[in-house]
Amino acid sequence: MTGVTAVDLDREPFFEGMSEPSLHRLASAAHPVDFPAGRRMFEEGGTADRFWVVREGTVELDLHVPGRGLVIIETFGPGSVLGWSWLYAPYRWRFGARTSGEVRAIEFDGRLVRAICAVDHAMAYELSRRFTEVIVDRLQATRMRLLDLYAAPWERRWAPDGPHAK
Repeated sequence: MTGVTAVDLDREPFFEGMSEPSLHRLASAAHPVDFPAGRRMFEEGGTADRFWVVREGTVELDLHVPGRGLVIIETFGPGSVLGWSWLYAPYRWRFGARTSGEVRAIEFDGRLVRAICAVDHAMAYELSRRFTEVIVDRLQATRMRLLDLYAAPWERRWAPDGPHAK
């Protein structure tokens, strides 16, 4: 693929139903990228200035948990959108991400998309609505993963044969 077109974006589930003019504007802020297996795409706390639609391969979203190190929160494959922190100040990644295999994706320049949204309020609303759904899904996945991490010691403590058994 040499460039990204509105037709390319229209094929992605995240953009389904967006207007053709909006897709053309978004395509102007996008380009194809390839990542090798094991590559850090971004670090928690780093400057968030882009987002991706995964076309091929898988990416692991992770979070630093005190006393546990990096914990994988979720794994994403084709059709997934990765990165929402570029949309909200202070524009810092809330998570980190690493490719678990070779990845082909469409990368969007977050600063340019924010500039486009500043003049196209309908597109800004539509992207905000779609990314809010992504955020809710990520926070729920994070919640469930953290419950899994911390439930095991608690369950052992209160098990019938555990230290608090009567």
